[in-house]
Amino acid sequence: MSLSGAFLHIVKTEMLNEGLINSRVEKIHQPSREEIFLSLHTKNGSKKLLLSANPASARVCLTSKHAENPQNPPMFCRLLRKRLGNGRLTEISQDGFERIILFRFNCRNEIGDEESIILLVEIMGRSNNIILLIEKDNTLRIIDALKRITDEVSSVRRVLPGLVYEPPPRETRLSLINFTKSELMNALKEREQERLNKALIKIFEGICPLFAREAAFVSSGQIDILTVDLTVESTERLLKFLEKARFSLINSPNPVMLISSEKKPFGFTFIDIEQYGGEIEVRPYVSANALLDNFYAERANAERMKQRSGSILKTLSNRYGRVLRKIDARRNDLAACAGREKFRKWGDLISANIHAMEKGKTLLIAQDFETGENVEVPLDRKLTPAKNAQKYYTEYKKMQTAEKTLTELIKDGENELIYLDSVLEAASRAVGESQLLEIKRELIEAGYLASSLKSAGVNPKKGAKQEKPSEPMKFTSSDGATILVGMNNRQNDVLTLKTAKPHEIWLHTKDIAGSHVIVRDNAPSDKTLEEAAQLAAWFSKARSSNRVPVDYTEVKFVKKPVGAKPGMVIFTNNKTLYVTPNEELYNKLKT
Repeated sequence: MSLSGAFLHIVKTEMLNEGLINSRVEKIHQPSREEIFLSLHTKNGSKKLLLSANPASARVCLTSKHAENPQNPPMFCRLLRKRLGNGRLTEISQDGFERIILFRFNCRNEIGDEESIILLVEIMGRSNNIILLIEKDNTLRIIDALKRITDEVSSVRRVLPGLVYEPPPRETRLSLINFTKSELMNALKEREQERLNKALIKIFEGICPLFAREAAFVSSGQIDILTVDLTVESTERLLKFLEKARFSLINSPNPVMLISSEKKPFGFTFIDIEQYGGEIEVRPYVSANALLDNFYAERANAERMKQRSGSILKTLSNRYGRVLRKIDARRNDLAACAGREKFRKWGDLISANIHAMEKGKTLLIAQDFETGENVEVPLDRKLTPAKNAQKYYTEYKKMQTAEKTLTELIKDGENELIYLDSVLEAASRAVGESQLLEIKRELIEAGYLASSLKSAGVNPKKGAKQEKPSEPMKFTSSDGATILVGMNNRQNDVLTLKTAKPHEIWLHTKDIAGSHVIVRDNAPSDKTLEEAAQLAAWFSKARSSNRVPVDYTEVKFVKKPVGAKPGMVIFTNNKTLYVTPNEELYNKLKT
């Protein structure tokens, strides 16, 4: 769901009430391509402001979330630090209910002169942007933008350094705050043949489809009513609903998040919602900023990690495909080796009948030793009988050796697929920069990524301080037992082979890529064991499956073969549980 102009108005008002005006810029970070974090020092302490131009989660809000930052900040981030560093925030404004919010800073340039620098966030679907402007002589000029817009991208409006800023084209619509009854009635009459909810979106500035559907439902009891079918009574109910929304917007907004029956947030607004009946949960929030922060946090983090892990996933997927093709080709070659006994038998028949053969023959008809039937043996007329026999014995040995070699190569390939599967799974669910760096280092050391260790966060200089390894995820079972989950192969090795004690319980999905899970209890209850198995299934490739098999045994029965790849172990004395992954349990047990 996209952020509406009306909801953005509430967010802006809360920011003003939080005392952001006259705050100073402390830090600026850009953890992903389309997100900017500003740390502001206010009279009430530090506040963190998030600006996102991501099409899936565009927003502006105060945030309490932490995002890991890349080692090398992008160019736009460096520019923001140069122009806004230590600047003082003097204005936060919005033009009506347009989805454009302006942050004005009083800054000093390199020679100490004061400058009025503006950071503008445009939330416009695919055209979302964050633009840095400077105001001189009442003219706004573009310093740079997160996304530069050239003539090739848009023939209507360019966004390039040095150009005068031109706001996006704007349609004339009514304001939810100061419209009159007559204005609304005239606008509805012009759209009589449209559905009411669609018409309201075109009539009012800054309202979202959810709000428009609620207005139609409250006024008529149905969402898809045509405007022309409004009765006098339903029109009055519509007016009362809009008046109530206007009062809420100005005086006491009621931010609510909508939670589906699957416990997933799917919408938000600033009024109570009735259209879904009792099928959904309507969760109220004290703050619109906190609501946005929670609504988009998980989605934004997933998108951020998807961007960073994209090259790794592509490399691994390509390698996976190549290994798979090699295995198929070798299996075909192995199948051909199954006929090698024919060559040994032909060699034996030639040797047994060599006394009766002469050079120059092309065919030997001899009796099979086992069946007694006549067998035709092709001969090379250029070779002597002895050399014909030797040729078939050589072919037999060649295929016998090939069978052994191909069997080993196929086994190695299958093991490599298992390993690549485990890394792909870990990379796809990495939740932080440190976890992703560990995966990258592992792949560089294994020869899958052609890059320097330094670019992967490893300082090769002797005695240099190395980055602290990331920690496994920690959970607490309903019975109070600690459950640890490795988030990549390096963590899995450390967790299973160093951290866990011999009599603690080790779990892993059966023949499915996933995490090592350790229950730090020598004799866990059945409840704890089942919850740990559910976590093992959740942190695996079978997350969306039912009745996932999970093996478990004591840690002392888990061994790492010599030369095995990271995360690869063998185990014995195991039993198997069948469980269904549960997101609600994951959220409940997480500590």
